[in-house]
Amino acid sequence: MAMQDGFGRKIDYLRISVTDRCNFRCQYCMSEKMTFMPKSELLTLEEITLIAERFIGHGVKKIRLTGGEPLVRRDMSEVIQRLGRKVKSGELEELTLTTNGALLSEYADHLAKHNVKRINVSMDTLNPADFAEITRGGKVEQVLAGIDAAKQVGIQIKINMVALRGFNQDALLPMAEYCARNGHDLTIIETMPLGDVGADRKLEHIPTEEFIAPLLGQYSSNPISHRSAGPARYLAIEPLGLRLGLITPLSQNFCDNCNRLRLTTDGKIFMCLGHNAHVDLRAAVRNEGIEAVDRLLQKALKLKPLRHEFNAQLDGSAEILERHMNVTGG
Repeated sequence: MAMQDGFGRKIDYLRISVTDRCNFRCQYCMSEKMTFMPKSELLTLEEITLIAERFIGHGVKKIRLTGGEPLVRRDMSEVIQRLGRKVKSGELEELTLTTNGALLSEYADHLAKHNVKRINVSMDTLNPADFAEITRGGKVEQVLAGIDAAKQVGIQIKINMVALRGFNQDALLPMAEYCARNGHDLTIIETMPLGDVGADRKLEHIPTEEFIAPLLGQYSSNPISHRSAGPARYLAIEPLGLRLGLITPLSQNFCDNCNRLRLTTDGKIFMCLGHNAHVDLRAAVRNEGIEAVDRLLQKALKLKPLRHEFNAQLDGSAEILERHMNVTGG
C-alpha cells in the first residue's frame, strides 16, 4: 500500500539513523564535545528491523542506513544482514549506507554479501591535514583504504563532499579527478543550518554553482537524466568522465519532489530535515506494540510540510533547529 503525504507526494524512501555516535567530529555536523544519548533511548536491533518491516509493508522501497557513523554500532552487522534479506526477497528494492569510510575495510565484505550494492562516503578533501582539521582528527588514508576495499568487492561508491566556503573550494578539482579516475560518482552538498556547531553558518555556506565554478572552468558540463533515491540532480563532466551530483537545499529548492521520511536514533519520525514536527514511534511501540506504527504513519504523512525553512534559518528570520545532523541522520 503506497504512502502519500498531504501534498500528493509518494513516500517510498526511509532513512534510518542507527546511532548518534561517530568516530569523527566533523565541524559542520556536531560540536567538538558532543553529549550522546544513553543506550536506553536508542532503538534496539529488534525495534529497528520491526519498524523497517512495517514501513516496507506500507510501500517503502528504498532504505538508507545513516548516523552518526552507522558502522560504529556494535550490532550493525546484524542490522545489515536482516534488512539485506528484504532485498534478496524482493520486498525492498535497495539497501544503502552513508558512512565516513573509516571502518569500510572491516565491513566491505559483509556489506557486499548482504545485498548492499552501493554506498555514499562522506569525504570533503583529499588533503590529509585539511581532512584531519575538518573531522577533528580523522585520517584520510584510512578512508581511502576503506573505499578501495569496497570497490574491490563490487560496491558502487559515491563521494559526498560538503561545500564549505574558504575551506575546501580548492579541493574540488583534485576530488573530481580522483573520482573520475576510480569510477566513483561525486556529489556536492550545501551546508544546512542544523544544531549549534560553533560556526557562523553564513560564512560557511556557499551555493553549489559558485563552488563548482572552478571545475566548470576546466571542463564542460551537461545535465543528464540519471536519478538516485535522493534529491541530487546530475551533470556529466566531460571529457573527465565524471557524474557529478548537486544537492542544493538552499540555492535551488527541491522539496516539491520529496519522497522520504527519517527515523532518528531514538525512534522519532521526522517528516522533514528542516522542521521539528515529528511523531514518536519508540514510545508508541514500547507502550502499545508494533501495530502502533500503522496509526502513527498516517499522522506523520499529514504533518509532512511542503518545504523546509533552511533559508529563513540561515538569514536569521527563523530559529535554527537545535537537533544535530548526527541524530537525524544524513
